[in-house]
Amino acid sequence: MKTRVISAIIMLLIVIPVVIIGGLTFKIFAMILSVLAMYELLKARKEKKPMPKIMQILSYIFVLVLIYFSNDYYQANFKMDYRVLSFAFLLFLIPVVLFNNNKKYNITDALYLAGGALFLSIGFNSFIVINDFDIKYLLYIALITIMTDTFAMVSGMLIGKHKLCEEISPNKTIEGTIGGSIVGTIVASLFYYFVIDQSANMLIITGVTLLLSIVGQIGDLLFSSIKRYYNVKDFSNLIPGHGGILDRLDSLLFVALTYLLFMAII
Repeated sequence: MKTRVISAIIMLLIVIPVVIIGGLTFKIFAMILSVLAMYELLKARKEKKPMPKIMQILSYIFVLVLIYFSNDYYQANFKMDYRVLSFAFLLFLIPVVLFNNNKKYNITDALYLAGGALFLSIGFNSFIVINDFDIKYLLYIALITIMTDTFAMVSGMLIGKHKLCEEISPNKTIEGTIGGSIVGTIVASLFYYFVIDQSANMLIITGVTLLLSIVGQIGDLLFSSIKRYYNVKDFSNLIPGHGGILDRLDSLLFVALTYLLFMAII
């Protein structure tokens, strides 16, 4: 517990100033996190089958390039850039033929890399987009995940009796999920109304916040299923007492991506 608390304090001391500074500093920070997250996906995959070194390097480069050259909120976030998708799939699919060795690199490996690299690139770029638009919105989605995760755990310990997805995450309960969603929705909705926009429709705010809270928990379960499939406890030990980057940001990535769909209406 002591290690966990110390790590949390250190993370806050690093993250808070970077988020406040924003701009290029925050973008570089997001790029670093994305590379570490990609490393964790590759590390998990290595438990069953390691990727060729050159493909690992290409995946890191792809994530960095896509985030660095991403456009801002007003220019690029509600249209599909097929050039990016084409580049991603060509980059990771063509080597399947070039390697000509299914044991070394096959179509499953290629789709894993393409999907993982695209998800992380878009996910971490969503943090940049939201923070550039207004730091208060980033605090809003962070509050959703923090409150939901915290009170899901508390509710589960106090009144949890019915397992939610036992094969994926044995400790999660239906009661915990409901409790986390209720508290996360109430706290984050009030934050949105009193800190961001008091003219907003409270019913819409509450509905969207509840949806984001649920999506965050689904994201958590999805990444838990990846760990379960590859038989790893944590994605890494980069953050002592907390696991890896993906262990901490799994919910937030899904919440941020989903929130981009609703930024125009709340």
